[in-house]
Amino acid sequence: MTLWALFWRFFFIGLFTIGGGQVAITLMYQELVESGIISAELFYNMLAVSESTPGPIGINMATYLGTEMFGVAGGIITTLGTVSPSVIVILIIARFFSRMQDGLAVKSFFSVLRPVAAGLVCIAAWNVFKISVVLMNKAESGGGWYNAIELPRIAAWLIFSTLLFKTKLPAIIYILFGAVFGLLFL
Repeated sequence: MTLWALFWRFFFIGLFTIGGGQVAITLMYQELVESGIISAELFYNMLAVSESTPGPIGINMATYLGTEMFGVAGGIITTLGTVSPSVIVILIIARFFSRMQDGLAVKSFFSVLRPVAAGLVCIAAWNVFKISVVLMNKAESGGGWYNAIELPRIAAWLIFSTLLFKTKLPAIIYILFGAVFGLLFL
């Protein structure tokens, strides 16, 4: 993998990441892990670090991987690859949107875009759940499905999901909850 090829992978990810960084996780997984550029373990380690650092997760992940593979120059190039499509699209939209924002086609496009973005976020959450609960349990139990640690992990996911969707707590509470549970059941 060359730095130029990595730039274009992240350009593609940036171009099709509609709905935020959580959507980028699904695309990055497909582009990086399923194509054999990095391992799933490195991807989820990269995800954990990127989620715990300030800034957009997609950009954090691009910078992390670029730096891991090509040093500082790689971090800069992959970050540029990720943000370039957004800058280009925003400049184009800014030029024409004020004239088209009330059009039926624009309203229809955004009404379709919302559920698609929500679906991509759900796929990303499912993939993280699969790795952290299901696959980790298989590895810990020697290939079997059940492990004693499985139930606390599932309980953590349920508690976290409930807190996330039913409360409006400060983000630090969610981060602390995840850190404590991760330390207890690592």
